Amino acid sequence: MVENMNSSTVSEYGNSSLLLLNAIPRESFSTALTKNIVAMLVWLALSILNCSMVSTFRKHCFFYEDPRYIMFICMVINDAIQLTLVTALYVMSYAFSKILASACCPLIMTAVTTTRSTPLILAGMALECYISICFPLYYSHICTITRTMWIIGVIFLLSFTPPLTDLFITVAKEPAQFFHTSIFCDHSLLFRDRSIYYKNCVFDSVYFSFVFLTLLYTYCKIMLTARAASTDVVSAKKARNTVLLHGVQLLLCMLAFVVPSMQAPLIQLFPMYGLEIRYVNFLLVYIIPRFLSPMIYGFRDEKFRKYWLRYFVSKAHKVKPAKHFSQKPG
Repeated sequence: MVENMNSSTVSEYGNSSLLLLNAIPRESFSTALTKNIVAMLVWLALSILNCSMVSTFRKHCFFYEDPRYIMFICMVINDAIQLTLVTALYVMSYAFSKILASACCPLIMTAVTTTRSTPLILAGMALECYISICFPLYYSHICTITRTMWIIGVIFLLSFTPPLTDLFITVAKEPAQFFHTSIFCDHSLLFRDRSIYYKNCVFDSVYFSFVFLTLLYTYCKIMLTARAASTDVVSAKKARNTVLLHGVQLLLCMLAFVVPSMQAPLIQLFPMYGLEIRYVNFLLVYIIPRFLSPMIYGFRDEKFRKYWLRYFVSKAHKVKPAKHFSQKPG
């Protein structure tokens, strides 16, 4: 399945992972069809929300001039790509038991990159909230559009570095014909060298420590500012709550690195429920966290909510059938 695509979550490598896959009993056609339909419907619902938010952003130029909304829309697009990839990989795991390693490689690398990008974008958004509340006079000088775009570029570069090094290690250590063989499209089976696991363990430890400390620091500073401020207390409290929600979102993102490591032992303990464990893992790790992005900015942010609702109203009017038809003059 797609749930093990991040190597820091892999507890078993190569043959052991494949043995676990082979040990799981096949489920009935109706059960498999139901699971895939649910996955596709959730993907469709979230894709509609994501597309509506991107369209709302594109139609109003003043959003382009606000670093907060630029970073937000980057996270929405990033989540949409990740959700599409993991859902496609999930459905493909039922339709095709194996695909070429060369075809699996770009899918896994892109999915891992988008998975790693979300926490770093959250850290960037928390810093933007911190600057806007704690240094309002310097906000326009610090948070410029150019710097925001540079930060976004650095975030995606840092996120792409681990899967790129995974590929380099695999090319160096695997035989050339490996990429012409058919494999189950899974990170632990594609990048199976043990050094990759240890490398990403170190990277993830530093990576999540940095993001966690950033969110903790910004939350505490905003909370202290909200208590000390005599004016604009409401804005400070909203920023504090937003950073707190970013922390919840970060914890959910960390599930992508923590929960799958528990998957192999659970499947070994309960082999008859292996497919159910994988399905719950898929929903818990990759689907549920995607619901938070629309909630944090789509519903909580008053400015964006106003124009987002206008978008839905305009679409509803366009699809509403005409009740009256023009008549020819008699």
